[in-house]
Amino acid sequence: MSSVFDVFKRQVKNAEKKPKLVFPEGDDLRVLEAVSKLEEEKLIDIILLGNPTEVRQKAKDNGFNIDTIKIIDPEDYEDFDKMCKEFVEVRRGKNTIADAQKMLKATTYFGTMLVKMGFADGMVSGAAHSTADTVRPALQIVKTKKGMKRVSGVMIMERGDERYIFADCAMNIDPDSDGLVEIGYEAVKIAEMAEVDPRVAFLSFSTKGSAQGEMVTKVADATEKFKKLYPNIPADGELQFDAAFVPSVGESKAPGSKVAGRANVFIFPELQSGNIGYKIAQRLGNFNAVGPVLAGLAAPINDLSRGASSEDIYMMGILTAAQVLAEDK
Repeated sequence: MSSVFDVFKRQVKNAEKKPKLVFPEGDDLRVLEAVSKLEEEKLIDIILLGNPTEVRQKAKDNGFNIDTIKIIDPEDYEDFDKMCKEFVEVRRGKNTIADAQKMLKATTYFGTMLVKMGFADGMVSGAAHSTADTVRPALQIVKTKKGMKRVSGVMIMERGDERYIFADCAMNIDPDSDGLVEIGYEAVKIAEMAEVDPRVAFLSFSTKGSAQGEMVTKVADATEKFKKLYPNIPADGELQFDAAFVPSVGESKAPGSKVAGRANVFIFPELQSGNIGYKIAQRLGNFNAVGPVLAGLAAPINDLSRGASSEDIYMMGILTAAQVLAEDK
């Protein structure tokens, strides 16, 4: 099996129309190296934010060719007044024009508005900004998909030919049963994007009533709601991890289940379990952890670690472009 990034790269390369992404940290050397590579490979259309003269000089001084990449300066944008008015409309009275004029000077807000206004399909940020600086504008401006109330952090876990989806590993501290349903659905969409045929396990410390309590009830309720809403997606719960993953245990603890012992999409009952779980798999199991992929937004916007390498940024660009294509479908 090829790596998940090979999968995403193939999808993007074969697309009829190239996705357009904005990178708000145009003066960061790692970003410049990443976008120069993306541009050379003709994978996506790119918008950089920053002072064009300074950004191009910095790229040239470091041997990066960005001559054909569009650069927009938020400090000198001809449609800035129009953007401010639309921002105020989007915020529905929560911010004034004066607020907009100040807030949109921040490249993460400006870049998110480019996505909202249709000038870009998605955004990759976080090389020089905190997660909050990336996610807050996304929630305020782009907001969640129709019918969705939350954004979740989905991890793609990969080791050799094995590929699994873990959620939520980054965003929702203690989702209720409806929240778990949403997280499960968005995890399925990421699974499909990663060319994983989804079989969803809603995880617990209990399997099919082997233990009792509010935490178990929440997961059991989420499972039933998910099955009712999405009857064509194989799902089961509540399941302990071994019952979800190991065929012999699944057959013993949940006989007749179409998912037990065969699951590849794992929905954790709350954030601490998801976060701990993926890091155990990463550190003890030597899985490559790809993400978190932000799922549930009306347009793909992804957050980088501030310690990201140019290669990390390059790959997140490809992943985000693949998300754009998946959403178009």
